[in-house]
Amino acid sequence: MIKQLKPARVPPPGTILSEEIEARGWTQKDLAEIIDRPAQAINEIVKGTKQITPETAIELSAAFGTSAQFWTNLEANYRLHLAQKETAEQEISRKSKLYSITPVSEIIRRGWIQASDSIEELEKNVCQFLGITSPNETPKLAANLRCNPDQESEVNARIAWAKRVENISKMQKVSKFDHDKLQSAIPTLLSYAEREEDISKVPDLLLSLGIHFVIVPHLNKTHLDGAAFYVDDHPVIALTLRHDRIDWFWFTLMHELAHIILKHEGFYLDNLDEGDINPQEQEANQKARDWILEPTAFNIFFQKTKPYFSKSAIAQFAASQNRHVGIVLGRIHHETKDYTKLRSLLVKVSPFLKNWIDAPTKL
Repeated sequence: MIKQLKPARVPPPGTILSEEIEARGWTQKDLAEIIDRPAQAINEIVKGTKQITPETAIELSAAFGTSAQFWTNLEANYRLHLAQKETAEQEISRKSKLYSITPVSEIIRRGWIQASDSIEELEKNVCQFLGITSPNETPKLAANLRCNPDQESEVNARIAWAKRVENISKMQKVSKFDHDKLQSAIPTLLSYAEREEDISKVPDLLLSLGIHFVIVPHLNKTHLDGAAFYVDDHPVIALTLRHDRIDWFWFTLMHELAHIILKHEGFYLDNLDEGDINPQEQEANQKARDWILEPTAFNIFFQKTKPYFSKSAIAQFAASQNRHVGIVLGRIHHETKDYTKLRSLLVKVSPFLKNWIDAPTKL
């Protein structure tokens, strides 16, 4: 298909008229007298505030020895150019609005929406994804989002991530949710925290408990770790695996489950460093820590072993807790703020969850 070329510049008819007048050594008043028109009318055509009518085109053709069509074509081409320019500017403005409410390029790259050269189609795709009827509408979202406030994040990108989680959740089939049943299942869930390969059992257990489980890698600038919210009376637990480590997986998972069990509601941004955070976040963090490692036993081990935490000592304590050594090491790193030791124990969890990770798709 041959693309139609457009002129880089379309001069106003008034510019050509002014050049013709000057070429003959005339003034605008001279031309006005020649064609028996008011001087103001000629001046308005030159400035572009008045259009060349068919009658004026005939008179100009007689004055300059050109065809009337020459002048009508100049006028028509110029007006068409202005209309196309206005349309293009409107499209740019509309596209700018879309990019300001969501990271359009990234969600297209990930296959979350269909790309389109049509601004109408692109608006439709973005609005459908965000669950809104107009780009001027604010997406509605109620989620507990866990991210690091020390790093710059974009709220719109977080919302896009959460919307993707929500959309995937709605396609999942889960059992009926029962709060008491979930609470009773926590020991079973944590029995999978001893061997890394048992992590693959976590998603199916959560679905059987009526909980949606989704892994969507975080979007640029969001720095998200996980989320907990509800879709149609069913809890949703979402992770990003931003830190693909066994300790981070279990703490984030149990933190989000704590929000559900503690019946927290609303929108939260969680501070990984536990600095200036609200009481509900502190409560969820403490609940997760106590679930993962028995607090009294860990405190005795920590005080007895510090500052030298050998691999064998960590392994022995991990075995006593029926936990993976990487989970204990991660807790030690958190308490000591020294993240350099024995990092080989912090195994990746993504190989055991690869079927649950939302991957970019081609639409």
